[in-house]
Amino acid sequence: MDLRPAEVTSVLKKEIESYGGESSMQSVGTVLSVGDGVARVWGLDDCMMNELLEFPGGVRGVALNLEEDNVGCVLLGNATAVREGDTVRGTGKIISVPTGHQLLGRVVNALGDPVDGHGPLGTADTDLRPIEQPAPSVVERQPVDQPMQTGIKAIDAMIPIGRGQRELIIGDRQTGKTALLVDTIINQKRTGGGDPANPEQVICVYVAMGQKQSTVKEVVLRLETAGAMPYTIVVSASANDEASMQYLAAYGGCAMAERFRDAGRHVVIMYDDLYKQALAYRQVMLLLRRPPGREAFPGDVFNLHSRLLERAARLADNAPEINPRFEAGGGSITALPVVETQEGDVSAYIPTNVISITDGQIFLESNLFNSGVRPAVNAGISVSRVGGAAQTPAMKKIAGGMRLGLAQYRELAAFAQFGSDLDAATQQALLRGERLVETLKQGQYVPMAVEDQIMMIYATTSGGIDDVAASKVGEFETAFLQYMADSHPEIGKAILDTGKATDEAKAVLDEAVAAVKPPFLS
Repeated sequence: MDLRPAEVTSVLKKEIESYGGESSMQSVGTVLSVGDGVARVWGLDDCMMNELLEFPGGVRGVALNLEEDNVGCVLLGNATAVREGDTVRGTGKIISVPTGHQLLGRVVNALGDPVDGHGPLGTADTDLRPIEQPAPSVVERQPVDQPMQTGIKAIDAMIPIGRGQRELIIGDRQTGKTALLVDTIINQKRTGGGDPANPEQVICVYVAMGQKQSTVKEVVLRLETAGAMPYTIVVSASANDEASMQYLAAYGGCAMAERFRDAGRHVVIMYDDLYKQALAYRQVMLLLRRPPGREAFPGDVFNLHSRLLERAARLADNAPEINPRFEAGGGSITALPVVETQEGDVSAYIPTNVISITDGQIFLESNLFNSGVRPAVNAGISVSRVGGAAQTPAMKKIAGGMRLGLAQYRELAAFAQFGSDLDAATQQALLRGERLVETLKQGQYVPMAVEDQIMMIYATTSGGIDDVAASKVGEFETAFLQYMADSHPEIGKAILDTGKATDEAKAVLDEAVAAVKPPFLS
């Protein structure tokens, strides 16, 4: 950056005039220039990367560019309150956020300040954690082999997610990405009854970046209605907030999640969405005069997401012995990042970056959504790289051929449009596939217990409902599950407890299907 001699001279004159005999150990600088939420500061020679700086009027900033003659920092708050020539104080602290149980049930901003109007958090200085933390090393992790149930049939059956996994949710706008996240949060109530004090209860952290405030409010209301807020933290950096806050929100949310993980708890964190975070980061970096690369994104945009998502992990049981920073072993962070695509283009810059970092992706397709298939999961290009390791044995066995059956149905349905003369095997595959599609349809905000999913999927894949009218599969499902809950509750409990579906259980399910389906036959 070119500095005018007059600017430096005026700063030096001011320093000489204000010189006194008193000594001070505080790091102090002067604002050389300010604009567009970015300030250049002279005099902070011992400033650290990501250090929190204090400006007049209570405005805070973060040092991001450490140059030879000045420090480039982004302002967090009302940038109009900062003027050229203002005094800047270095705090000597890396930017940190409050963490702990006090945040549960609250809505906070990227810096952990409450924005829900319910008063202060009540956290202490000891609860502060830096937003940037090193990811657990290879020896501090253990394989992903515990299921993380979303309550959504299409995902739990075909694209299973395990605790400690990073599963990308990708799709165009208005395809149900946020709805899928909300359903997953609501479903975690089953793990510990919604009581955050229960060590089995999965903690949820929802990070909204660049979303409309009305959207965030709707999510919070929906979670409150479902009784899911007591074990949830909502971090909001809306489209109205500064780009710097949108960029930092994901790291702040991750630091809050790590506090629970390090104590041996299981956490699910959702980043909604990383494309908007990348746009905010690009804006900040261009204002700081960093050289642009592909699509004007800075060269370290890959590192932006990799150092965030690598922090998701399932800790080894002996993690405290390896590294004393962990209070207990066995905890996990499961990351569900969201990336919005443009016209279904998954090969764009940011989507390909995030796909390469994550352990699989769930692709939501606009055409499926518009045709009434909801959730609009495209099983063809969706994948979980953990696979069946994160499934119960019963689900793995019953839903094993589901993806193949669905793929065959999509292929055959396309060819069947051109001719009516189909052989019996093709007609059977079309018949089964049609019922399979209807089975996987699911209403919003009604996540399903895993044992109910297994029983319904078995009824479909075994051919028990091939003669049920496709339009009545949803009604049959409701009646069938109600019948099982009333007449044979022990079957669902046995599947849940053992994770297996025995031959005796299958025989009972077959009888139940035969008893329930007569009113729904085609």
